[in-house]
Amino acid sequence: MNGSRGSERQAGRAASLMMAALDGEQTGDERSEWETLLRQDPNLRAEWKRMRQLKEVTDIMEIKSPPDEVWDEYQTGVYQRIERGTGWILLSMGAIVLLSWGAWQWVQALLADNELPGFVRWAILALVVGLVVLLVSVVRERLFVHKRERYKDVVR
Repeated sequence: MNGSRGSERQAGRAASLMMAALDGEQTGDERSEWETLLRQDPNLRAEWKRMRQLKEVTDIMEIKSPPDEVWDEYQTGVYQRIERGTGWILLSMGAIVLLSWGAWQWVQALLADNELPGFVRWAILALVVGLVVLLVSVVRERLFVHKRERYKDVVR
């Protein structure tokens, strides 16, 4: 057990020294220790070579900026979606509140009429509740399907 801990500790130290060497942050003592480890371990030398090559490649890499037209189109799309989404939410909320209030007033007026038989009152109540449930169900389903529509961005 102690042998495996020692080798783990040595591997961790080698990795730490390698990262310091790659970043150019080794002290004189660390540089000597690193060079000794490299001379002793061929696997470490191979890893060192791969890491230096990787660092060289990543140092010369540049991120390519997209053309200005792409950014303009992106910003237009984002703002347009936010504006339309906000507009639809406000329109929907206003419609739901007004339709609910109107339906409530209509139902109250019908139910206040004492000449209506009881079964008609219950039928009106069932009709209004059913319509509200269906409306909410259809809106929820349309939103769910719209978010997962595979072909919504396809232009004919």
